[in-house]
Amino acid sequence: MRRVTLFVDGSARNGKVVAVYGTLSDLLSVASNKLGIKATSVYNGKGGLIDDIALIRDDDVLFVCEGEPFIDPQTDGRAQEELTGSHTDWLTLNVGGRYFTTTRSTLVNKEPDSMLAHMFKDKDAWGNKQDPRGAFLIDRSPEYFEPILNYLRHGQLIVNDGINLLGVLEEARFFGIDSLIEHLEIAIKNSQPAEDHSPISRKEFVRFLLATPTKSELRCQGLNFSGADLSRLDLRYINFKMANLSRCNLAHANLCCANLERADLSGSVLDCANLQGVKMLCSNAEGASLKGCNFEDPSGLKANLEGANLKGVDMEGSQMTGINLRVATLKNAKLKNCNLRGATLAGTDLENCDLSGCDLQEANLRGSNVKGAIFEEMLTPLHMSQSVR
Repeated sequence: MRRVTLFVDGSARNGKVVAVYGTLSDLLSVASNKLGIKATSVYNGKGGLIDDIALIRDDDVLFVCEGEPFIDPQTDGRAQEELTGSHTDWLTLNVGGRYFTTTRSTLVNKEPDSMLAHMFKDKDAWGNKQDPRGAFLIDRSPEYFEPILNYLRHGQLIVNDGINLLGVLEEARFFGIDSLIEHLEIAIKNSQPAEDHSPISRKEFVRFLLATPTKSELRCQGLNFSGADLSRLDLRYINFKMANLSRCNLAHANLCCANLERADLSGSVLDCANLQGVKMLCSNAEGASLKGCNFEDPSGLKANLEGANLKGVDMEGSQMTGINLRVATLKNAKLKNCNLRGATLAGTDLENCDLSGCDLQEANLRGSNVKGAIFEEMLTPLHMSQSVR
């Protein structure tokens, strides 16, 4: 009985020793089972094709192939790569001082048009520099490179905690890993915290007040205070321009010289608030309560509510000497017992406004709409020259 050693074509590893009997077809069948391939032909060590089992001698070394030409196992594998296109040899990369071991196919197959694929597709094509240990040098960040290498291995984006996704994205762009760029952009977008539109609470705002020097102007322009309790706070000179103060509790608050221009004060409570010299141009205070407020500044600084929306407000008993309500809307408002001496109400809409018991001495009502307005129990007579409607 003869015995031979069988190897897969082009390899000198993992050989199998088998007995030779029967025909050449029987040998190919045994070789297929032993080597796990579909054997079609057998060659000797010099590349000669064996077509008759009688040509085989005891202890011969034979190479079994699946139809491809004979590959000399003594070569470095370059011929096999050229013939089959496979790149299964192992590589070590030195990325920023950290070593990564992978296969050439990992770097090439997943993204064939990437920079990494072009660097390692053909040996020495790029003249890659190697360190003394033979590892290919790549001057990039290792912590950002690791997720990219793992993506090329299994196709999943996995980033450990503490790794900035923006850094991984820049590496993906640098190496041209196009399919990963889209995954990273989505992951970055999903990782961003949702925009917080929740209103600022009293506790948070008090912190701001305490941290701000008394001589500094606190800027709260455009902030959201909706529904907040800001009652009895010292809010002098604060810039609330275009802020959302709807449904706020500002009762007894000191808003002296505060800027509330175009602010939303709808439904808010400002009862007994100090509004000396306040600026409320074009603000919206519809349905607000301003009972007993003080708009009168002894120094002569006048509150300016020009163009404000004051529909349905309750300003009963407020001190508003010299106030500017020009072209403001006070339809259905309650101004009972208010001090409006010298107030500017020119062009103001006072339709159905209750002005009972008001002091309108020297007030300017020219061009105002007083249709349905109530002027009962006036403290001083209303001169016709004050109103032309």
